[in-house]
Amino acid sequence: MSAKNFKDFPGLSDENIKELATMGINSVEELNAALADEEKVKEIIKTLSGVGPKTVMKWQSIANDSAPAATESKKAAKEDKTEIVEEPAKAYVPNKKPELDDEAATDLAKRAVISGRRPAFKRQEWFRYSKLGENWRRPKGIHSKMRRHMKRRPPMVDIGFRGPASVRGLHPSGFEEVMVYNTDGLNGIDPKSQAVRIGGTVGTKKRLDIQAKADELGIRVLNRMV
Repeated sequence: MSAKNFKDFPGLSDENIKELATMGINSVEELNAALADEEKVKEIIKTLSGVGPKTVMKWQSIANDSAPAATESKKAAKEDKTEIVEEPAKAYVPNKKPELDDEAATDLAKRAVISGRRPAFKRQEWFRYSKLGENWRRPKGIHSKMRRHMKRRPPMVDIGFRGPASVRGLHPSGFEEVMVYNTDGLNGIDPKSQAVRIGGTVGTKKRLDIQAKADELGIRVLNRMV
C-alpha cells in the first residue's frame, strides 16, 4: 500500500497533521523521509499526541512500500560508503592470584577435595515439618536418635569434616577477604594476600569508584560489577 496523502497513514489525526507542520513536515514525501531517520522518529513519537512506537512502525512499513526503489538505492549507497572496521580483539586478562607458599597451595587443593565429599548437614526432621527449614541446628533432645548417631540417620556436624586450618576462612582463590564500603576501606590492603568484597548496601556510583581505585592499587575485587 502506497501513501498519497496523510489520511493513508492509520491513526494520523488532523491534530497530528498540525503538530507535524510545527516540525516542518508538510507533505507525505517529507514524512516518509522523517520516518527513515531515527532521530526524527524519536521526535515524532515525542511530539505527536496519541502516537506511539507501534503506530510509527506501521507508518514506516507504508513509507517503505511507497518508495522501495529510493530506499534500496539509499541502502546500496550507504553500504558502498560504509567501511567495515574490525575492532581488535581484547586480550584476555586473567584474575589476579595471591602469592601463596607451596604448603598453602597444597592445603587449598585438599580443602577443595574435602568440600566436595562433605555431606549436606540438615536440621533434624527438616523433611517432616516445613516450618523448621533446612538450616543446621544441633539436635538436643534426650531421645533424639540423630544425636545418638543411630543407623539410617542424617550425618551430624563433626570436627572431622573440617578443612585444613592453615587455609580456613580464605576465598577459594586463596585470598583473604576484606569487606569494604568506601574508597577509604582500600587503605592498608595488601594486594599480595588480600582481596576486597564490596558491601551489598553500596550504591552503583560509589561501587564504581571503589573498583577504579582498586584497579589503580592492583587490588582484586571479588564481586565486580564490570
